[in-house]
Amino acid sequence: MLSVGFGYTVQEIIDPFRDAGKVARALIANFVLAPILALAIVHWLSLDEPIAIGLMLLGMAGGAPFLIKLTEAADHDVGLAASLLVLLLPFTILYLPTMMPLVVPAVTVDAAAIAKPLVLAMLLPLGIGLLARAWLPRSAQRLRPLMGTLGSIALVAMVSFTLIANFREVVGLFGSGAILAATILTAGAYAIGFLLGGRDPASHNILALGTGQRNVSAATVVATQSIDDPDTLATVIVSSVIGIAILFPTAWRLQRKRADAHIRDLYDRRLTGRG
Repeated sequence: MLSVGFGYTVQEIIDPFRDAGKVARALIANFVLAPILALAIVHWLSLDEPIAIGLMLLGMAGGAPFLIKLTEAADHDVGLAASLLVLLLPFTILYLPTMMPLVVPAVTVDAAAIAKPLVLAMLLPLGIGLLARAWLPRSAQRLRPLMGTLGSIALVAMVSFTLIANFREVVGLFGSGAILAATILTAGAYAIGFLLGGRDPASHNILALGTGQRNVSAATVVATQSIDDPDTLATVIVSSVIGIAILFPTAWRLQRKRADAHIRDLYDRRLTGRG
């Protein structure tokens, strides 16, 4: 997020909000259709309650921090991805505490507990980066590649250590339906974002990636602070790993398609020039 702030201006981040249609589609994809999909999966697979709660948490939590790295891997507009995160994060902070108790009455969600890690880990670094870009543009541009590299290292380390720390609980989910449920949720949410993304290929690809990767950070906060069952947390962790396993290869495929299209365009232009 700090790297994104170094590379973009405040105006570039907020410009996409002027398109009311795009904003509405992003909100509908993440806070209407994705939760409905999660609920349908829970009933279809008849999941045990702790696993069902974990899946519902993910279905209701939009604005995944992994979206930045996914967008970089797809060679798409990282600024647009940051705009989507800035839109989805506040809604997640308000949406989870409001809707989760309606779905699972026994669960109470503290909005402040969700907001704190998301603000500190995502919005604050983005704000610092945007200020640095405005006041110290040369330094920001020099530091941006370093921040991107550190972000990639942190991503690998976080996934690895999370799996190691919760290995026993994750293994215990095999045969429970959690892995199948998480796979369907990720693929289905990706399809929802793709279909609602509009005509612009870049926009619908970013919304697809942003909807497919649910907000594991917010779901983890609720799973650890409001639900006393290790299977719920393990479901969230497994889902995050499955999301990465599905969406990063998808992003790399989008990058290859983009590169191939660029090569074909250059080739066509040369042919036209010869004509």
